[in-house]
Amino acid sequence: MTESLDLSAPTEDCHKLKQDPFDNYFPDIPSAGFPRLKTLRSTAAKDPAAEMFLEMASTHLPIEFKGREIELEAHAFEDETISYQAMALVHRGHGKVDHTSTAIPLVRVHSGCVTGDIFHSLRCDCYAQLQLSLEQIINSDLGIIVYLPHHEGRGIGLVKKIKAYAAQNRGLDTVDANLAIGAPIDARDYELPAKILKHLGYQSIRLMSNNPAKLSALAQHGIKIVEQVKTMTDPSQHNERYLATKRDRMDHML
Repeated sequence: MTESLDLSAPTEDCHKLKQDPFDNYFPDIPSAGFPRLKTLRSTAAKDPAAEMFLEMASTHLPIEFKGREIELEAHAFEDETISYQAMALVHRGHGKVDHTSTAIPLVRVHSGCVTGDIFHSLRCDCYAQLQLSLEQIINSDLGIIVYLPHHEGRGIGLVKKIKAYAAQNRGLDTVDANLAIGAPIDARDYELPAKILKHLGYQSIRLMSNNPAKLSALAQHGIKIVEQVKTMTDPSQHNERYLATKRDRMDHML
């Protein structure tokens, strides 16, 4: 005889998991080192202004970079819908900088790029910029990469980006290709990365970027840019026009 299960009544363990998932999944991470994992949907429903994010989580993340094992902090955030997710990777060099430090971090706010970051596409400079940013952040006393998957294709998404690539194959530059498919030139919004930096305790940063619009947008959301650090990469035959369009039509400092 098959036993009937009452799925409408949560068990005691289920209640515990909802109340404190950090202890269940990451019991070895001291709460003093990281913010505790929070389930914020219920509190946000009671008071929409009570929290900055719908959900967030933190853990240690060891990575391999150029043959070295590097220990990073990984902080994941979700805002508005699951489509607006982001991750901040924090590097603190040699234990010199703790969570109470007033040091100004070196920050890269990086737009996610499946074709570049993952598959190393030569049509853009995203992979080269991400690698350069990782290297400089790892070699700094305090460095942060805010990675924004929903900024794919300057905010138009993967499918429209590939459509724009096809338009570029017909001779259009990146600006005109976006317009030709009915997409904005740049649809990115920087409220979420600004909120992330504030949550981490950093409203003054040294920003790794060649894009003046990014500096202006972060400043409008309350982030003080005390220094702009350019991210210069070598052009190739595949992305030379892409970089020239950034410089000539989007005012990037290249």
